[in-house]
Amino acid sequence: MSIVLVGGHDRMHDEYKQICCKRGHRVKIYTQMPARFDKVIGTPDGIVLFTGTVSHKMILTALREAKKKKISVFRSHTSSASSLEELLAKMESTDGVVCPS
Repeated sequence: MSIVLVGGHDRMHDEYKQICCKRGHRVKIYTQMPARFDKVIGTPDGIVLFTGTVSHKMILTALREAKKKKISVFRSHTSSASSLEELLAKMESTDGVVCPS
């Protein structure tokens, strides 16, 4: 499963990647907003939003792309490793079901 992770802490980048890889997922991690963010999201199977550590503009861009491309969105206010684990478990259990944003 491919995942785009939006938000979180720069110092946790490697840990986020390790958690996703351990569970067999490909992941792109964006802790800062890159140029043309709407284009670099692509078409993943799911988007994980850490809402507490990301700008409103970045959230709105991710949600707009998710709605346009019918991508599942999973949100958490905290950006800890355990909250990522919980969101991945939830994503795996709803495999293929698009969640309303």
